[in-house]
Amino acid sequence: MVATMTPAPSAPSRTTAPPAPAPTPAPSRRRALDWRIRFAALALIWGFSFLFIKVGTEGFAPFQVTFGRLLFGALVLVAAMALKRERLPRSLRTWGHLTVAAFFLNALPFSLFAYSELTIPSTLAGICNATSPLWGMALSLVALSEDRPTRRRVAGLGLGFLGVLTVLGAWQGFSGVDPAGTVMALLASLSYPIGWIYLRRTLGGSKDSALSMTGTQLLLATAQLAVVTPLFTTLPTHFPLLPLFSVIALGALGTGLAMLIQYGLVTEVGPTTAQMVTYFIPVIATAAGVTLLDEHLTWNTPVGALVVLAGAFLTQPRKTP
Repeated sequence: MVATMTPAPSAPSRTTAPPAPAPTPAPSRRRALDWRIRFAALALIWGFSFLFIKVGTEGFAPFQVTFGRLLFGALVLVAAMALKRERLPRSLRTWGHLTVAAFFLNALPFSLFAYSELTIPSTLAGICNATSPLWGMALSLVALSEDRPTRRRVAGLGLGFLGVLTVLGAWQGFSGVDPAGTVMALLASLSYPIGWIYLRRTLGGSKDSALSMTGTQLLLATAQLAVVTPLFTTLPTHFPLLPLFSVIALGALGTGLAMLIQYGLVTEVGPTTAQMVTYFIPVIATAAGVTLLDEHLTWNTPVGALVVLAGAFLTQPRKTP
């Protein structure tokens, strides 16, 4: 989030985010924090996003949680743009494509995850998020002519979806799992690679900075939810503190700050290494849900999650020298 297991921007991968073409690497310079520390922080932030969603929906409607998430995330990126004196894109074409990307990469998946966690545990939502690389690989074979299938990647795709069936307990007839909530979480995970592929095909060569495009994208997604939310919800009469703080953390940390960290990692260590954060998110989401929310965990959930992650790893293109 959870993201978005919003992955590396330049290639379909995961989670959680996001959202614009990878920035051109800047000249090497010493950073205040080692990239490994920032990598771990990103995994923790995105892993805990599913807990924040669950707690947020205990006090607010799902669309309200999503709107708050986008609003606080956008404020963080707008502040970062102001500090770096970045401008919004000037091309109407760019704004049009980013409007579509905002829907598939933010508004739709964030809303689906929020609704799904009304009926499924945050642990299951986090594991469903890990299927994004599987969906991405399947879609890229159709949408991207340069993405050729290999035995390794096809095997990873099959293994990954076998892991999904294990998580859901298919041999038991999916008993104990809410089908509607699970389908919404899986559709949210599918929405991410649709958005990534769309951006790759439409704005891959854009001269606007990643920060400018991502900030614009979040502003557009916030506007979309600002229109939708009043149509399906009523204004809250009270604001319970814990759900409110969860929504603020989900937006400011899990969306805004996480995107800034992600793009810093992509610039410094490359998208292949940066997208490895995907494989830590369900582990952290599961640990948080079990320890802090007392969510029940059966043996097939962690076993299936490991199979999903193994399949997702195999679907990723090998790093070329």
